[in-house]
Amino acid sequence: MILIKSRLHTMPIDTEALKKDIEMILKKLGYSDFDVGILLTTDKTIRRYNKQYRSKDQSTDVLSFPFYPNVRAGQRITAKNEAEKNLGDIIISLERVRRDAQKVGRPLEAYLRAIVVHGISHLLGYTHDTEKDYKQMQKKEDELLDVLKKPIS
Repeated sequence: MILIKSRLHTMPIDTEALKKDIEMILKKLGYSDFDVGILLTTDKTIRRYNKQYRSKDQSTDVLSFPFYPNVRAGQRITAKNEAEKNLGDIIISLERVRRDAQKVGRPLEAYLRAIVVHGISHLLGYTHDTEKDYKQMQKKEDELLDVLKKPIS
């Protein structure tokens, strides 16, 4: 199940369209029966989580909390039972995403999709700690964003 909760009622997002995008991505990845939670929130809230879990007292665009924190990029996740069919949770600052989208001249919804893909990539063990990791993650993100441009059968 994909659960999307928005705490920003002043910034309406088509959560149903976002949910369909995530479903397409999970289908492509082979995790269509896995859960993902998404919280769309404020800079203030994401800053609090960033400080609490990463010791960084600043806002950011996205935080990912993988259910399988030790999975490596490209490694297949195998759930032992139904309760473990969970990729994790993603927190996104819609305020930050809106500002960043405006800076680069992209529509909010398109930029948000890219941020969600980035978050999902982190849930799957991808990182950008080194140049090699960054390139591997960028390749995976490009592959997943391509899924949203064409239907999957």
